[in-house]
Amino acid sequence: MDMKMEQIRALPHPDEIKEQYPLSAELAAHKARRDEEIREILTGKSNRLLLIIGPCSADSEEPVLDYISRLVRVQEEVKDKLLIIPRIYTNKPRTNGEGYKGMVHQPDPSHEADMLKGIIAIRHIHLRAVTETGFTCADEMLYPENHMYLSDLLSYVAVGARSVEDQQHRLTASGIGIPVGMKNPTSGDYAVMLNGILAAQHSHTFIYRGWEVRTEGNDCAHAILRGSVNKHGQSIPNYHYEDLVRLYEMYSEKKLKNMGLIVDANHSNSNKQPLEQIRICKDVLSSMRHSKDIARMVKGFMVESYIEDGSQKIGEGVYGKSITDPCLGWEKTYRLIFDIAEQL
Repeated sequence: MDMKMEQIRALPHPDEIKEQYPLSAELAAHKARRDEEIREILTGKSNRLLLIIGPCSADSEEPVLDYISRLVRVQEEVKDKLLIIPRIYTNKPRTNGEGYKGMVHQPDPSHEADMLKGIIAIRHIHLRAVTETGFTCADEMLYPENHMYLSDLLSYVAVGARSVEDQQHRLTASGIGIPVGMKNPTSGDYAVMLNGILAAQHSHTFIYRGWEVRTEGNDCAHAILRGSVNKHGQSIPNYHYEDLVRLYEMYSEKKLKNMGLIVDANHSNSNKQPLEQIRICKDVLSSMRHSKDIARMVKGFMVESYIEDGSQKIGEGVYGKSITDPCLGWEKTYRLIFDIAEQL
């Protein structure tokens, strides 16, 4: 039986796009140094924390790069305590399939989907980020086969709550040479997340982009707690002291190669109330002071932040304001970064 799927056009291989928009040898060496700094934090060789911060979705190149350029000055001032990884999230998972799916689908949110322009746009924005600011950034691996378009540019990858149980995501994560954060599923089940981490930390043979491939395993695969949703659709946070203790105990039982944790201060932890991210980060820092085990496990925070507070609908045209989930504005973000650094 034929598939009910129209073939619009064949898309370029990632190597073709990389040739058109190449990363220089100098910047590749710079990325390697940043990757090693991040690895040292996740493996406990450095006492600094990671701060993975930026817009919910990267919907427009200029305000995103404006935002990231502001982080450059802040990074220099907190470099002894924090290593900042800007979020340039170019894929947006949708619970019911409706709505804006990110720059890879719509480089212009007001226009129809164009995947070829989208692939070029996401490479262009990540390339501009490292070229103009020195930051190598984070993105979500919503589509595992698309990772190769950005594999030489990214320093951090997140696997989302709706993807963490998917085998292709887990196996692809095992072959990625940078840290991969695996979020707890929307159900909140830690075991699902930990099984994903276990899979990502081990070697596998599978099919990827038409090839039989073998991976080495990713020893920097780690957990991201982002809260959960109960059967009534209500948000249940999982950043509290008791939640962190429970994760540490379950992590220990698994005897994984790495027991890192990033706390996502938004999503179901904040009930998508972005101002709550400030309090949540401080709450986790308090738990770290109270428990050496938690302090060893927590490697940083994930914060949704942009130039303007809140969110807007597509077409409203407010510069630097999220068109997806509401974000923390720049002034509050600036204070939060220094507050975190001062408590370390």
